[in-house]
Amino acid sequence: MRLSSYLTVAVTFIIAAGLCLVAAGFSVTLIEDNSKTGVRRALDAAELTWADADSNGLQLFLIGTAPSEAERFKAVSIAGSVVDAARVIDQTEVADRDAFAAPRFSIEILRNDSGISLIGLIPETSGTEDMRTDVGKIVGSGTVSDLLESAKYPAPEGWAPAMELGLHALRLLPRSKISIDAGNVAVTAMADSEAEKLRFESNLRARASQNVNLALNISAPRPVISPFTLRFLINGEGARFDACSADTEAAHNAIIAAARRAGMTAAHECQIGLGVPSRKWSTAAALAIDKLSELGGGSVTISDADITLVANEGTDQALFDRLVGELETGLPEVFALHSVLLVAQDANQGPPEFVATLSPEGQVQLRGRVGSEMARGTADSYAKARFGSSSVYTAARVDETLPRDWSVRTLAAIETLSKLNNGSVTVTPDQVRVFGDTGQPDAKSVIARLLAEKLGEAENFTIDVTYKKKLDPVLGLPTPEECQVQLVEIQDGRKIAFEPGSGKLDASAKDIMDDLAEILSKCPEDMRIEIAGHTDSQGRETMNLELSQTRAQAVLDALRERRVLISRYTAKGYGEEMPIADNGTEDGREANRRIEFKVIFPQAAAEQQTTLEAASESAQDADAQQSEEGASNE
Repeated sequence: MRLSSYLTVAVTFIIAAGLCLVAAGFSVTLIEDNSKTGVRRALDAAELTWADADSNGLQLFLIGTAPSEAERFKAVSIAGSVVDAARVIDQTEVADRDAFAAPRFSIEILRNDSGISLIGLIPETSGTEDMRTDVGKIVGSGTVSDLLESAKYPAPEGWAPAMELGLHALRLLPRSKISIDAGNVAVTAMADSEAEKLRFESNLRARASQNVNLALNISAPRPVISPFTLRFLINGEGARFDACSADTEAAHNAIIAAARRAGMTAAHECQIGLGVPSRKWSTAAALAIDKLSELGGGSVTISDADITLVANEGTDQALFDRLVGELETGLPEVFALHSVLLVAQDANQGPPEFVATLSPEGQVQLRGRVGSEMARGTADSYAKARFGSSSVYTAARVDETLPRDWSVRTLAAIETLSKLNNGSVTVTPDQVRVFGDTGQPDAKSVIARLLAEKLGEAENFTIDVTYKKKLDPVLGLPTPEECQVQLVEIQDGRKIAFEPGSGKLDASAKDIMDDLAEILSKCPEDMRIEIAGHTDSQGRETMNLELSQTRAQAVLDALRERRVLISRYTAKGYGEEMPIADNGTEDGREANRRIEFKVIFPQAAAEQQTTLEAASESAQDADAQQSEEGASNE
């Protein structure tokens, strides 16, 4: 009986297990069929007839050949919406990728003081990793945020030159946004000054090829103009500006419009800057120009809020009085008017004069009349301080009958001459005339402000100065950062070679040394450079150190022989301690035997809190504490 009861229990369990297996199999089949059917219906509803679904247990396999990557992604998404996305196994394929157009590749690069960010879609080419390496070198100790995606398509036409120009712009501009696509580069950046802006634009346009469209938007802070100056003349040569300042674009347009009404035909741009004495500057300037036009000739000079109107000889007195009266009553508050009607001098006696001339070679001559021996000595010393002792020749004679302000006028003439590359400044009792060539685009404005400040707003002066690009020290002169880049580029694929085991330059090094000297001769004279010598690890460490120092010094001497100013250059040997390649291979040792040029940039001084700032902060803390105590008492 006991065996019979055990057998009954065992049979019961076996039958139950069988039923469970049958039920589980039925459930799995039901789930498989429902999942497969549901996915197929969803795919058909989305008109994705190329896709099919199959199942194996809880796994659902998506199969078929998609016409595009987008269609494949759509099918996977639909399947994941019907069943759990974790159960979907994507086994679809995409038709031949080459049959479809490549996506639009573009990259946006952001650079600031903290690092560089890369965003965009780029083709997978052999130059992709080189580009990332270049960016790492540019950022130095900063960080690189690389958010680039890539696709296996060939690079489109124009991509390589656009990328090359974009990376050059990235090296050049420390605060910039650079957008690159095939054949196009757009640069948005900040410069520290107008001169630096012009230098950046000139450099980038020079590097741009015909196959790349370059769009530049480089801005610079507006300069502070002091004194805020405008000078407009009408004479036998027509109407023109010697100097023009404005505080806004609207003010600029109003002043230029007044000059057009007065007869000015040549193009002219007023310098827009800070420091305007009144928001109604353009109103006063336009009114003064209009009244000068009605007079028929003369000049109007505005220095800050002081206006000087000079009418030509022969101007009708009644007309002069009427127009001066209208100008005085029409001027905005703050502005003061000084008017002068020139009177003809006796033609039988020429006026005394003082002439300072500057030759293209830098030689200065002082001729004419001075008021005393002391005045002549002062003028001579001042000129030597400005131009150098060996460059000044003084041949002025003493005339004690000269006007009392003659010495001030002669010194102002010498200072004005320093603004020219060559020319002359002539001083007479009633006029100062400036003539010559300059490489400074705003020289007329600078000279006009200088004479108005030194001689007074009522002074009559003529400025005939011609700007010549070839004399401009800004155009074509590289910055220290640009010099560093050019020095690296010129050694790319080339090497300064030495005789084996020697510090003597090899004959093959002549060409590269000539090219390096040409670049360095154009770099700023105050730029500090370290010429670093390096060796491989063969031989004793002390001998390698001495050899690297000898080779660095040989390069420095070779630059001196090529008339490069090397007073701020240093030669230093590092021996074998800074390898850039594996010393275990011949190619690695060859790479480690090198000369490097490193520009040493000045370190920014740490800001220190002044006593006044500390006192101000203490006072603010005390006020804040009193306010808190008062609030708690309430």
